[in-house]
Formats: sequence, structure tokens, C-alpha cells
Amino acid sequence: MIEKRQFYIDGRWVDPARANDFDVIDPSTEEPCAVISLGDRADTDAAVAAACAAFPGWSFAAKQERLVLLKKLYDVYKARAEDMAQAITAEMGAPIDMSREQQVGAGLWHIKNFLRAYETFDHVRPLGPHAPTDRIIYEPIGVVGMITPWNWPMNQVTLKVIPALAVGCTCVLKPSEIAPLSSLLFAEFVDQAGFPKGVFNLVNGDGPGVGTQLSRHPDVEMISFTGSTRAGALISKNAADTFKRVSLELGGKGANIIFDDADEKAVKRGTLHVFNNTGQSCNAPTRMLVQRGRYDAAVETAREVAEKMAVGNAHDAGRHMGPVVSETQYAKIQDLIQTGIDEGARLVAGGTGRPEGFNRGYFVRPTVFADVSNDMTIAREEIFGPVLSILPFETEDEAIAIANDTPYGLTNYVQSTDDARRVRLARRLNAGMIEMNGQSRGAGSPFGGVKASGNGREGGVWGIEEFCEVKAVSGWAAE
Repeated sequence: MIEKRQFYIDGRWVDPARANDFDVIDPSTEEPCAVISLGDRADTDAAVAAACAAFPGWSFAAKQERLVLLKKLYDVYKARAEDMAQAITAEMGAPIDMSREQQVGAGLWHIKNFLRAYETFDHVRPLGPHAPTDRIIYEPIGVVGMITPWNWPMNQVTLKVIPALAVGCTCVLKPSEIAPLSSLLFAEFVDQAGFPKGVFNLVNGDGPGVGTQLSRHPDVEMISFTGSTRAGALISKNAADTFKRVSLELGGKGANIIFDDADEKAVKRGTLHVFNNTGQSCNAPTRMLVQRGRYDAAVETAREVAEKMAVGNAHDAGRHMGPVVSETQYAKIQDLIQTGIDEGARLVAGGTGRPEGFNRGYFVRPTVFADVSNDMTIAREEIFGPVLSILPFETEDEAIAIANDTPYGLTNYVQSTDDARRVRLARRLNAGMIEMNGQSRGAGSPFGGVKASGNGREGGVWGIEEFCEVKAVSGWAAE
């Protein structure tokens, strides 16, 4: 078994202040695959102190110096991609081929995109020709506490750490204690790239412990959090007394609106999207809204996709769906599937229990419900598992009303060949992101939502500016 009890603080691996072992469970086998230690207040304080001490030198380092180190980090990450893929598969159950392509690839993608965006990022900008001696300065906000989830570990770590380090912030990372191995490996990459001590620190811990300590710490200027809406609310309350900035990327309940004129692959594409990463994505299009003319055919297509979806051990090669991350998640998903049945939704595929042939591991049956109404629990709550709800609609206005009738507002999807209709929906849907006709958002596009889906933006220039404080200066020397 892997033993990773140490934390990365002030440029070195250190023992925890107090022993507090925690088993990391492989969700394919339900067996421990590693042991880590959960941190205590002394560990959090040491990491924050190291970040504070490193901030003056790092924040005033030349932009090119920071870029050189970030490029080295990219090279190290790329060279050790297989190590990262194996870690992610063991800790959170992404099938190994998916880990290699999507999970590891997400980190590489974000580092590369941030490097490109930061190359042309100006920290000092003129206010305008009407005020020739005024300047607007984008300064690093300070020490940033980063709390990241288990579902897309490197996607979220790189979306936070890379732009923060680029602009001159220092940071303390608390990854999910359920899936910490990939972040510990990332800390090795940072160390191998040669960053100055204290610039990046990592302390393992749980939310009530290290997470709360970072949120309340007077020397932490900002918390960047990705996770559940419930936890985001608690973090905001904990941070309020110290007036720190809080950036939140939270849950979602995306609507995928499929009109009669949608392309023939729209339903299959949307169903597969829900099942990707075993449904453990905040932007999954879990509410499929289908216009009446396509409804019956859509239900049948979704059923076929679900029944053909292979489920297998995450360590096995192949294009299959792996387990969900933990016993807690498994139980939550089972309860919500049963609730869907009890509330009268029509079970089309899947259901409760493990798939046939499995008596161990947190495996969930790919599940499809039809005839769902938007007031049902499975249409309101984020299930975070491979469960699709299909809802009928008649008119465009009705589809918009159903889509917007949710506490969330992360990503909505529109499938239609009518250009004018797509533009109308893009304006009227209440979400931070709209994706149409299966086209992914481009590199550098900001990721984030509204309402209970959070208040921050990650990626591109917006993700860089997130870690900056804006200072207005008059009387700047003429250039």
C-alpha cells in the first residue's frame, strides 16, 4: 500500500504535527490503496506562514521568471503523465484510458492555455486617452487557499494553481481527502520544476478541519473553492469575518434542450455526456428536455445507449464506465434513484443496485428516467451519478421556463439547426455557460455559473484576473 503521510510545506516534505492516518479507498475494489495523514491547525498555520513569507519575493519576480517555471512544470507534468493517470484511476475510479486522455489531459490543456493567455497579460494598463497619467494595476491578491474536489482532480487543481502562481500569488492547496494522490503527485511536479520554497504548499485534510482553518485564516486573502453548493455556503460564512475574497465553482443541474429540428445524434450525444466520468461532473446535462415531436424516439435512443454502456473495473483498459468515488456517493445515488421511482418517474433503463456481475465496488447502473416533471426530486437535486432525467416540452417558451426553473445556473445545452432560435435561447437561459449542437467551448473560455452554481470564473484571462486585486493610480510617469 502507498504511504503518503507527509505534507509539502515551504519547499520540502514534512511530517504532520500530529499523526492522523486516513485510508484512501480504491472505488473499484473497496480496498485501501493508500494511507495519508489529515492535517491539524499547526500544519495549516505552517503552510500559510510559508506562503506569506514567500509572497513578497514571488509577487515582485519578473513575469518572465514565473513563466519559465510554469513551462518547466508543464514539461514535468507531461513527462509523468502515466504516473498521474494511475493515481487518478486508483483514487477516484476513472477508467484508466479515460484518466490518460481526459483526466490527465485536462491538466495539460489548462496549463498550456494559461501560458498562452498570460504571455499577453498586462499587469499595468492605461485607463484611457482621456487620462494619460492614470494606470490600472492588476496585482496578485496575496496568499490563496485552494480547496479542490475529487471528481476532476487535475482539472480543478490546474485551473486554480496555474493562474494564481502566474500572477504572483502564493498558495496553500487542500485537495479532497478522498482523492489526494494526484495532488500529492502534482506537488512533486512543482518541486521538480524548481519553484521557490513557500510559493506552493499542500496540506491534506477534511473540510471541517483544514478546509475551515483556511477559510477563517486571517492571513489568507482569498479562498478558491470547487465542490458542493452546501459546502460553498459554509465556506462563504466562514470567510466573512476576515473579508477575504471567495471564488466558488459549485453544483449544476444542466438542461439539454433538444428541439424537433435537432441533428440526429443529439440524444445519443447528450446521454453519453451524462454517463461520462460516471456522471460525476457538475456540468453534466442531466435534465434532457425534448420537444414532443422527438420525445418518444429520444426516450428509446437514451434507453439503447444506457443498455449498451459497459461498466467495468477502472484499472482495465477499454471504453467503459467505472465506479463512483465512494460508498457515501454510491448510497446517495441509490437513494435518489429509488426516490425517482417512488415519485412516479418512468424507469426506462438501469435502476437501483449494482450492474449484473458485480458484488463489490461502487458501481452504479446507467439509469434513464422518462416522463419526469421538473418538480420531482431527481429533476431538482444534483445526483452526481449516471442518471438521466427526460422531460417533455411543447414550445420554446416552455423549454426556457423549465430550464430556468432550478436553483442552479452552470451550463445549459441547446440542440437546434435554427440559428435565430439558438441566439434567442443563449440570451434567455440563465446560466454561466451555454453549449450548442455538441460544440465545446473554445480554449480560454471562462468556466463558471450563477445562482447556486457559484460566483467565480476559471480559465483564460478571466481565470487569471480572478486572482488579482485592481489598483487605480493617478500621476503615473508619462511613457
